[in-house]
Amino acid sequence: MKKTTLILLSIFIFGFSACKKNKVPEGIDFKQEMRNFVQGISSYAKGINQNFVIIPQNGSELASDNGEENGNPETTYLNAVDGQGQEDLFYGYDSDDRATSSDDTNYLKNFLDIEKNAGVQVMVTDYCSTHSKMDDAYAKNNANGYISFSASERNLNVIPDYPSTPYNVNSNDITSLSDAKNFLYLINTENYSAKQDFISAIAQTDYDLVLIDLFFNDNDALTANDITALKTKSNGGKRLVICYMSIGEAEDYRYYWQSDWDKNKPEWLDKENPNWKGNYKVWYWEKEWQDIIYGNDNSYLKKILDAGFDGVYLDIIDAFDYYEE
Repeated sequence: MKKTTLILLSIFIFGFSACKKNKVPEGIDFKQEMRNFVQGISSYAKGINQNFVIIPQNGSELASDNGEENGNPETTYLNAVDGQGQEDLFYGYDSDDRATSSDDTNYLKNFLDIEKNAGVQVMVTDYCSTHSKMDDAYAKNNANGYISFSASERNLNVIPDYPSTPYNVNSNDITSLSDAKNFLYLINTENYSAKQDFISAIAQTDYDLVLIDLFFNDNDALTANDITALKTKSNGGKRLVICYMSIGEAEDYRYYWQSDWDKNKPEWLDKENPNWKGNYKVWYWEKEWQDIIYGNDNSYLKKILDAGFDGVYLDIIDAFDYYEE
């Protein structure tokens, strides 16, 4: 039986429930609509670059056909993705630098292992800053066959100074997601005064994979030359550069946001997330929103492809929970 909604997710949903949702059409299978969305993104991207990597974050229930721990693998969906991101597996679910309960960990692992057994690379981000807890998170993820990042800041705005070198550091050329033994998650550039400082800081590291945003400080898009500069580790090995993109929320600081949406919202644009100012839930199954994300030369994903990223990291995959409530 599915476990009671996990604590952080409960907070997330409760905050949204306090704001009345737009009236949603009846008869929608919210999980399947998210699967369809991800599959469409994958098909489009891989049609342009067959090696382009697709990694959803959270929402791992999509891996089973019924969204339950005892479900069968959802093969079509699993074949469309290369990785699965998961936050808070061992640390950070209740609060940062605090161990996640064994019940919550085991619940998530049931789905993650469906994906791992299907050949999907699991990438875990634990939020902990105590060195012994960071070590523990790395060791536990490694023992489970997952690659991981112990994030010392929830805002993902720093390159941790511990450990001094990435866990499982190596000088191998990383040409596919399955080659990677570690990763860096750094999507908030607020601590860097200039784009070149940000690029230089990452270039001096030996992470096998770096996960960043398309934009420096929200409005300065990284160029193909910038991305090329990041594709070599400090030790000379090649690495992957993956781009973050939210598909379950619209963000009013993104290039696609239209000023008149504040007063004249499209029907598919839903309530603001009270926990993340400027982020709005969307009817992610609607074509108008999906056209912003992928499928045409003006789409967000095409900008990511044109910049030369090796893949995309899709966030707010678990938006189906909001609408199922």
